Amino acid sequence: MTLAVVEQLFMMVGLGVFLASLILYVLRTSDFKSILIFWQATISFTKREFLINRIGLSMMLIAVIVRFYNHFFA
Repeated sequence: MTLAVVEQLFMMVGLGVFLASLILYVLRTSDFKSILIFWQATISFTKREFLINRIGLSMMLIAVIVRFYNHFFA
């Protein structure tokens, strides 16, 4: 498996996990406004939602790091 495939895999799965955390929040609170106005920090995640959110963001960050590595060093 090449690094380009790994990069795409991490980005897509990370984005899916991140969106899943937002969907869990909306299903729990029915608060669409906090999702749309995300820069005002009105979202209050549960511990599980927060963990899922950070896993998704971390996977997307790893995808960016793999992309830089693939572009500059491989």
